[in-house]
Amino acid sequence: MSDQQVDQAKRTWLIASGCAGAVGGLATAVPFVSTFTPSERAKAAGASVEVDISALKPGEKITVEWRGKPVWVVRRTPEQLEALKALSAEMADPDSVRTAYPTPEYARNTPRSIKPEYLVVIGICTHLGCSPSDKFQAGPQPSLPDDWKGGFLCPCHGSTFDLAGRVFKNKPAPDNLEVPPHMYLSDTSILIGEDKKA
Repeated sequence: MSDQQVDQAKRTWLIASGCAGAVGGLATAVPFVSTFTPSERAKAAGASVEVDISALKPGEKITVEWRGKPVWVVRRTPEQLEALKALSAEMADPDSVRTAYPTPEYARNTPRSIKPEYLVVIGICTHLGCSPSDKFQAGPQPSLPDDWKGGFLCPCHGSTFDLAGRVFKNKPAPDNLEVPPHMYLSDTSILIGEDKKA
């Protein structure tokens, strides 16, 4: 055997094993790297949600899911809107200026909304994450004051919120219900998750 034949055999072996290693490494890397991209389900969970509010009557609420959280859209009656003005003195943060849950600029008003008639909030209590119950009916009720004007009651620890999602003073919840970014696409459609046009 000559030196030339031995070197050629080694060279062929090195090239073949190098190619096989590269193909094997690539075959292993592709599935590994693809795990870093979000699944279609994850993309959908974080995407904006369009809500049709055309069938929502005054005094009613609908719930949609956005980013795994319940988002409430409440259509308030003129009486409920009028009652909000009288409640400001009883609220812990009537102007939504606390920064734990930053309120969009367009919702820093008494009704906490773009259009006063519609309230859009995340339906999770800011105390420990329970979901408050609807208590839209005004008047005395169990676990509520006799002069109740309507709103939400957290069943876990008794925090109460008015129909603008503002928390009453001296309650366990530290902040108002969170207002998600949203905008109106039309008079009957809201896009939750984006507020570029607001």
